[in-house]
Amino acid sequence: MIKDAKQILAKPFSSNITKLLIQAIAVGLVTGLIVSVFRWIIDQTMQLLYHIYPQMAAKPILILPYIILMVVITIVLGKIIAPYLDQVIGSGVPQIEAVLLDENKMPWWSILWRKFIGGLLAICPGLMLGREGPCIEMGAMVGQGLAETAFKRENIRTLQECGVAAGLAAAFSAPIAGALFLVEEITFSFKPKNVVAVLAATFSADFVTILFFGNRPCLYLPVNGYLPVKAYWTLPIIGIFLGLLAYLYQYTLLNLKPWFSKIKKLPAAYHSIIPFILIIPVGLFNAHLLGGSHVLIDNIFNLNWNVKIYSGWDFLLLPVLFFVIRFIFSMLSYGSSVPGGIFMPILVLGALLGIICANLLIKGQIIAPTYFPHILVISMAAYFGAIEKAPFTAIMLLTEMIGTVQQVLPMIIATFIAYYVLDLLGGKPIYEALRLQMNYPKDAEKQED
Repeated sequence: MIKDAKQILAKPFSSNITKLLIQAIAVGLVTGLIVSVFRWIIDQTMQLLYHIYPQMAAKPILILPYIILMVVITIVLGKIIAPYLDQVIGSGVPQIEAVLLDENKMPWWSILWRKFIGGLLAICPGLMLGREGPCIEMGAMVGQGLAETAFKRENIRTLQECGVAAGLAAAFSAPIAGALFLVEEITFSFKPKNVVAVLAATFSADFVTILFFGNRPCLYLPVNGYLPVKAYWTLPIIGIFLGLLAYLYQYTLLNLKPWFSKIKKLPAAYHSIIPFILIIPVGLFNAHLLGGSHVLIDNIFNLNWNVKIYSGWDFLLLPVLFFVIRFIFSMLSYGSSVPGGIFMPILVLGALLGIICANLLIKGQIIAPTYFPHILVISMAAYFGAIEKAPFTAIMLLTEMIGTVQQVLPMIIATFIAYYVLDLLGGKPIYEALRLQMNYPKDAEKQED
């Protein structure tokens, strides 16, 4: 006997998803509010840095009080993060992964306020850290906190996951990428009911950021038209190049903790004094190199920083110099035991590598200068997708940022090649690798087996 619709479908209004969706939306709204304030403060202080550093360059006597200010910030930051150092340093994503794997536990309120204030103290002076990592961890703590206080401990894990996705969505104004990031980097599973709740959280968080900043993505990259098919043969070469440098990034990042652990006379909570002092000459050289920094990417796009602007080999030497500076100080900043992410710094490095690739192609008359921004976007996606080993998140994130699907196929090709090269070299998803490095108990048990 063939069943009819009445025998297959559930009774109307018998679904139990409504309560979960309301809870997810609440997580999204609260996360969106916290992240929006976090973003606004960082944006304002970065604008202040663009004013302060030229003043110090013109009047070097001002550098001394600025150094004293950095020492004070180091002490205050150290006092805040020291009680929960391992929980609040870095992006927080490896710690959240461990929570969802039952390898770690966090007191939500203590972590939330420390991550908020500590993240501001680390990022606002210009350390080359991303805001998205702290936003993700704060979102997870919001989900946990609401579950434990307002929702009688219902759906704690799901609401933590909603907070993760909402945090990323609010940080970048990219709700779909936020949901994909959760599935591809954190949970590694797709359960329709949970994903619907996650989407409710991401669009709620993004709605709040729209009220603060408008509906333009925080890293809007206007790229129009298609990359010519005749230039597609260059994409595997770009992918190989970016895959090799993605492995260099992972290898260096995973060695930071052993390197910094050799500093015995200075407690880990106060290692931030090293990048705080060393980064001052960078700010005096070019303050726009400081921070996350989406401003630098905007400048690259607005200036159309291609080969025609420079004489001689400056078109190649300048982006290489900027890449080396950003690479070194991103590592110094992240390795110094402070709250801050690697998401945006990776995208900035990808953009600088994109400049190198695009200018070489333009110089070789393989592509016209019109396609300079296309190569930048493709390189950002490929470099990020390889390091994170999250190609879907990379492609969707850049697609949401540029507001068009015209670059999807070139991004897929370059990202796939870069991912494959990294995998051949032995690379891992970077957040998983960082979690393994933290040696949570279950990881130790697995290694013994």
